[in-house]
Amino acid sequence: MNTVFYGVVEEEKERNLERQEVYKDEIDKLPKGYLNKRKSKGIYYFYLQRRDGQQFISEYIGNDEAKVEEIRKLIAKRKHYEDLVKRLKLEYKQMCKVVKE
Repeated sequence: MNTVFYGVVEEEKERNLERQEVYKDEIDKLPKGYLNKRKSKGIYYFYLQRRDGQQFISEYIGNDEAKVEEIRKLIAKRKHYEDLVKRLKLEYKQMCKVVKE
């Protein structure tokens, strides 16, 4: 048994869990849902829509392009962080299997 190798894997497992927590904290700060565009009298209005349990929530954003673009970026950032957390969880499972062997 290579104890150095297992020690490195254990350290990496700890770092992985720490990174997961950091990303989860960031995800909690970002908006949930998606942007929905509606047209009324020739003008487009935007809503941030999401589910909260069984309830469907629609938050009015307006038609300010700068605000809409900022929310789009925040939603994309959230999705990116969620993907990173999924990958980190997969890596963590793999490291757990290596240590158990």
